[in-house]
Parts: sequence; C-alpha cells; structure tokens
Amino acid sequence: MKRVSAALVLAVSSAVHTAHSQTLQKLATYQGEDRQQRLIEGARKEGSLLFYATFPIEYADQLIEPFRSKYGIKVEYWRARSEIVLRKVIAEARAGGPSADVIAIISPQQEALRRESLLQEIRSPYHKDLVPSAVPAHREWVATLHHVFVQAYNTGKVRREDLPKTYRDLLAPKWKGKLAIEGDDHEWVSSVIADMGEAEGVEFFRELVAGNGLSVRSGHPLLTNLVASGEVPLALTVYQYSVEQAKKKGSPIDWFAIEPAVSITNAVGVAKRAPHPHAALLFYDYVISSEGQRMLARIGYVPTHVKVESPVKGVRLKFLDAETLLDRQEKSFGVFERIILKGAAR
Repeated sequence: MKRVSAALVLAVSSAVHTAHSQTLQKLATYQGEDRQQRLIEGARKEGSLLFYATFPIEYADQLIEPFRSKYGIKVEYWRARSEIVLRKVIAEARAGGPSADVIAIISPQQEALRRESLLQEIRSPYHKDLVPSAVPAHREWVATLHHVFVQAYNTGKVRREDLPKTYRDLLAPKWKGKLAIEGDDHEWVSSVIADMGEAEGVEFFRELVAGNGLSVRSGHPLLTNLVASGEVPLALTVYQYSVEQAKKKGSPIDWFAIEPAVSITNAVGVAKRAPHPHAALLFYDYVISSEGQRMLARIGYVPTHVKVESPVKGVRLKFLDAETLLDRQEKSFGVFERIILKGAAR
C-alpha cells in the first residue's frame, strides 16, 4: 500500500507541475490588453511566490515590500551567492521537486540556467522600457541592474587628491601594502588586461602584486567593510552601491572609478516549473517596471530602465556580455589564479 501511495503522490505532483507549466507558457507570451488583470487575479488566488536572489535581506525587503502592499501577495525569499543559487535551482529541477518561481542572479549564471532549459521565455510589455542590451533575443532572462565595479578608499587613510587616476598609478611605492581585491573578481581582471593589451596587462598585474602586494579578500561586503574600518586603505573591486550604503551609515568610505568602470549585469528570470505562474509573472513585471526599477535605484543599484536615473551618471561604463563571460570563465579564472592568487600567496 505504501508503494501505491508513493506512486500516487508522485503522479499527482507531476500532474500539478505539468498544469502549472502549461499555464505559465500561455501567460508568458500572452499580450492581450487584459494581461495585467489576469495576472493579478491569478496571483491573488495563488497567494504567494518563492524568490531566489542574491540581494542582502534589507535590500530585498525594500524591493519586495511595495509589491506585497500593492497586490497582497506574500513573497518568500531565499538568499545566497549566484553560484549557490545556480546549483540549487539545477539540483531541484533534476530531483523533480518544488522550485523557485522567480530567480535573480548575476547574468552569466542566469545564462547557465537558460542553457539547462530551466527558464521560461517571457514577452512582457515592460521590456520596451529597458535599454536594448538588457533584453536578449531569447527573452528567457532580462538584465535588471548593473553591478558596477569601482575603487573604494578609506577617507581617513587616503586623501582624495592622492587617488590614482590610472591603473599604472597604483605601481607607485606609496600604495605598498595598502591594496586589496575581492577573491573571485576574475572578470574584472580579465577586462582590465584586455583594455591594456594582453601582454602589457598581464605584466602590469604581475608587477603590481610583486611590488606593492595585493591582499585577496573573500566577498564584496567584507571588502567594503574592511575599507570602512581602515584595515584596507584602497580596494580595487567593490560594488558602487555597497559604498553608498556604507556612506549613508556614516562610514569613512568613498568611491571613485578608473574609467571605464567595468559592469556586469544582474538578471531576472522565471522558472519553467514555477509553482505560482501568475504571481511569478506579476513579480517579474514589477521588478522591471519603472516602480521596481526606481526602488533599485533608490537602494543604490544602477537600473536598466531608460527613464530611471542612474546613481553613477557621468561615469563611463564598460558592459561585459553575459554569454561571453560564461563561455570564457574557465580561462578567465585561470589567469586570475596564476597572476593574482598565486602571486599574492608568495
């Protein structure tokens, strides 16, 4: 009897997932004038959705609360680094169990989910308000914001007039023992090397590590905190928004950018097996709408909406392509490991 019951539960669960998937497929490409109303009515019946993302809890709450208040839909939130979210979504899909409804992680990892055929193509009316590069032709994910790498310094340890204007300025003896980098920012290093020219760029980083040292720290929040505390006078790779948040709390920290500032997008997508298809699409639309995008900008992120002002207005940015980053990540990390990690460990 137990075997029969287990088989029955599995069959019912599979049927439910299939029904949800079919509903999602129809809704995701539906472009009738009543699209919004259909989503709202269906979402209120579903009552909730599950959101996987990388936002710190306080930022996620700021983004989610207006949606909760407006629609009365509960948003359950689970947070981890992009790589961990990626592995969790894939593992849940392979196990055939419950999965997230909406996923927001860094674009290369989102592209990896797409290549696993785990994301739903969506035709949203809000796509037209995003910068063209934010909406790939496949529409299985869209970029919502830019993670802009900037340089951060402790205002009590470094004077603004002494800040480097070029990367080569970092080779000056006055920076010896004062520099740090986040331990997984191989994309940034590869981008700087490419801009300098491979041979010259590789030689620059080798000279920098050998001459002045480059402390490697794990996690952008940690690195930002170390700059704020003064333990790290100057960090080469922090996110601009994290510095702004620290400044608001009174920390002696500020940022500048050796241009072009490297940018990697974050992206949002809806799982093909989303248990709450109406709520998932309604939340997806909210995140890329002017309302959601303004909230992201208020937090300090750089939005992809054309009508929402950027917090880094006036800074020249270099946008890195998600597919290219994914295809070259093994080579990119190899360069980072040889030059930065092994060099710093000597």
